Amino acid sequence: MARVVVDPITRIEGHLRIEAVVENGIITDAFSAGTMVRGLEKILIGRDPRDAWAFCERVCGVCTTVHALASVRSVEDAVGISVPPTAELIRNIMLTTQYIQDHVVHFYHLQALDWVDVVNALKADPTKTAELAQSFSSWPKNTPAYFAEVQDKVKKLAASGLGIFANGYWGHPAYKLPPEANLLAVAHYLDALSWQKEVVKIHAVFGGKNPHPNYLVGGVPCSIDVNELGAINSDRLNLVAGLIAQADEFINQVYIPDVLAIASFYKDWTKYGGGLSNYLCYGEFPTKGYGDPDSFKIPRGVVLGRDLSTVHPVNPRDSQEIKEYISSSWYTYPGGDKVGLHPWSGDTELKYTGPKPPFETLEGFEKYSFLKTPRWKEHAMEVGPLSRMIVGYAAGRADIKELVGSTLGKLNVPVDALFSTLGRIAARALDAELALGYLKEFFADLMERVKSNDVSTFNGERWEPKSWPKDCEGVGLVEAPRGALAHWIKIHDGAIENYQLVVPTTWNGSPRDATGQRSSFEQALIGNPVANIAEPLEILRTIHSFDPCMACAVHLYDPQGRHLSRVSFE
Repeated sequence: MARVVVDPITRIEGHLRIEAVVENGIITDAFSAGTMVRGLEKILIGRDPRDAWAFCERVCGVCTTVHALASVRSVEDAVGISVPPTAELIRNIMLTTQYIQDHVVHFYHLQALDWVDVVNALKADPTKTAELAQSFSSWPKNTPAYFAEVQDKVKKLAASGLGIFANGYWGHPAYKLPPEANLLAVAHYLDALSWQKEVVKIHAVFGGKNPHPNYLVGGVPCSIDVNELGAINSDRLNLVAGLIAQADEFINQVYIPDVLAIASFYKDWTKYGGGLSNYLCYGEFPTKGYGDPDSFKIPRGVVLGRDLSTVHPVNPRDSQEIKEYISSSWYTYPGGDKVGLHPWSGDTELKYTGPKPPFETLEGFEKYSFLKTPRWKEHAMEVGPLSRMIVGYAAGRADIKELVGSTLGKLNVPVDALFSTLGRIAARALDAELALGYLKEFFADLMERVKSNDVSTFNGERWEPKSWPKDCEGVGLVEAPRGALAHWIKIHDGAIENYQLVVPTTWNGSPRDATGQRSSFEQALIGNPVANIAEPLEILRTIHSFDPCMACAVHLYDPQGRHLSRVSFE
C-alpha cells in the first residue's frame, strides 16, 4: 500500500492537493484538500450590494463573468428587480460565449495533455496526420504542410527542453494515441490558443473588457444604437456576428471531432471515474426572465442514484435543502463543527488545525481542507456539464436527448458510459455544442429587437437603496461552465449583512462530511488504476475531467512555513 501525494495538481486554477491510497495498482481511498483560502465573504460585509459583483468576479480570472452574474442576480432577487428582456439576452450571450471558450480551453490546454503524448508527435508522418484529420473534419488548416510546420515547432521545443511541456509524463504506458493523432492534437492545441482569445471579444463588446466584463444590477452596462459611435452600434454587432460564425466553425470542425477521435482510443476510461451517482443542476439561460426557471433552456433539478426516471425539484431558499458543513474543513461554527448551515445563515470563521508546513501528508488529521462541504438534503452531489446532460436527459429535453444519443452512437458505447471520466469530458463537448446553438439563437433574437428598436437594457425603478426593504435576502443561481454556482446575500439598511458563495468546485472538491460521505473528487478516484505511483497520470485524468477551479488565497507561505504577506479584513 502506498499513499500518493499530488500537490499541486497542475493545469487548474488555484491550489489543490490530492492524497490517494494505492493498493495493488488501484486507488482504494482518496482525500481532496483545498490548500488556499477565499475571503470574499469577509471583504463584502458592510459594502453596497450594487458593488458586490465587481469584487466577486475577481475571485478567479478563469471563471470570468459567472460570479458577476450570480451576484447581480442575488441582489435583484433580494430587492425585487426584473431585468429588461434585451438585457437578459445580452447576459445569455455573454454566458454562452463563456461556455464555449471555457470548454475549448479546458479540453486543449488543461485536459488534453493527460491523453496526448507531445513527444510522441515527433514520430508522426504529417501527410498521414492530414489524412486522419480530413477523414472527420473539413478544417482548412488540416494539411500536410501545416502539420509539418507544427512538428518542426515541437522539434525545436524538444531540443530546448520542451519548455512548458518539460514535466509531462511522456512515454507513460497509459498513453494510447498513435503518433499522427498526437501531432493532430498538438496542432489544434495551438489553433485553440489563437481562437479562444478572439471569441471573448464578445465580452468586450457588451461588457467593456475581458476578463471581468462589467455588469449592472438591473440590467447590463451598455446601450444599443446602431448609429451611435459610443454605443453598441452596427459595426460592433457585425463583429459579434463574425465571432459567432468563427466559433461555429471551430467548435464543429475542430473541437467536437477531436473529442470524438481521442475518446475512441480510450473507451476503457468509460469504466473509471464515475464517482457519485447524484447530480445537481441549477438550470440556465432564461427565456422569460430569471424568475421563471420553467422557461430555462437548461432545466433545474436533481437526479439521485442515476435514476433517470425522476428529476427532483431544487429550492435554494429552503433552509433544509442546501447546507454547508465544516467537520473536515479548517473553519469553526458558533454551533459546533457538526452542524450544517444554510448559506443565508452561513459563517466564515477560519481555524487552521492542520500540520505545520512544510509537511509530507495530511494523514491522521480529521480536518484537511479550506473548502467547506455542501450537501443537498444531506446528499453529496456532482455538478458540471455531466450533471447538466443527465438532468436535461432525465427531464426529457429533446435537444439534449438527441445530442447525447447521437454521440453515444458515434462512440458505440451505452448510456452508462456517461458515468465516467471519459463521459465527463464528452459531456463538456456536448455542453459547448448546445451553448453554441443557444448563442446563435440569442443573438438572432437580439438582432430582431434591434430592428424593432426594443433595446432597453436597464431597469432603474429600484436602483436607489431607499426603495428597498430595510431587511431582505436573495439568491443568485448560475449554471457556470463548471457547474452549479450560487451567491446568497442578506441586506440590512442598504448594506451587505451576510454574503456566501457556494461554487462548483466546493461541491465537487470538498472534503468528507461528518458521516464520512466523500464528495465528487474523492469518490471518482476510487477504483482508478495507477500504473506508476511516481507518475500518477491516471489521477490527473479523473481530477481534470471536473475542470477544478480553486478560490483565491488571503495569505501565502513560503516552503519553510513563514508568512510572505497577510490581508486583514478587520
